[in-house]
Amino acid sequence: MKWARFEKRGVVSHALVEDRELLPVRGSPFAEWERTGERVALDDVKLLVPVVPATFYACGMNYRGHTRAISGASGVPSKIPSRPNIGYRAVNALVADGEAIVIPEDASDEIQYEAELVVVIGKQAKNLTEQNALDCVFGYTIGNDVSERSWQRSDDTMWRSKNTDTFKPMGPWIETELDLDSLVTSVRINGVLKNEFPTNDMVFDIPRYLSAMTRYLTLYPGDVVWMGTQGEATNLQHGDMVDITIDPIGTLRSPVIRAGQ
Repeated sequence: MKWARFEKRGVVSHALVEDRELLPVRGSPFAEWERTGERVALDDVKLLVPVVPATFYACGMNYRGHTRAISGASGVPSKIPSRPNIGYRAVNALVADGEAIVIPEDASDEIQYEAELVVVIGKQAKNLTEQNALDCVFGYTIGNDVSERSWQRSDDTMWRSKNTDTFKPMGPWIETELDLDSLVTSVRINGVLKNEFPTNDMVFDIPRYLSAMTRYLTLYPGDVVWMGTQGEATNLQHGDMVDITIDPIGTLRSPVIRAGQ
């Protein structure tokens, strides 16, 4: 089952996705809902980010290949994490499928994509075990953790390297039924395959992260956890189109624009 969030004539609604149509509902997928009986063509509406999280979590260095790539670029020896590390991202940076990644005029040329599986929380959860951790998951979507690497190296925090407006494309919708072990993530720039990897080939899997997190904090419906990325990315340029695909979720598409051009 796929869930979208969309706007039509200024009204924001949730809907089930069926082929190229939306089936709007009254209510929320995170609470009570019912079908309205309408059918709306996808091409006739504006898709929004599928959820606006109260808290936006991000897993750090959760793929071995990405850890090695970042270490090589920074000159710091590679070190695989010994335990789950969680960080935070800013809601202001979220943009929907089809909306542009806007590179600030003063940014360097080191603007890179990070293709990520996004976990969407559906139930309030505390003190989960690895055995029951997935019980709180509503579904999954796709994220692009766009990063300005020179700012990432120079700033004391990642406040602008990761959280600049438009640096967090997410969507196009939430898929509630997945076989995690069968997923493959692929990245294409202007139609050319740049990266492909088994999505679930993580240092620490989703149950391990959720159980570790909920020892200390409470997860709430609508929270999202971005699970990290694999490998080394190429730099994005003005005019590029970034396609991140994780089937059966779909494809997250983002044009790239540099401000002032």
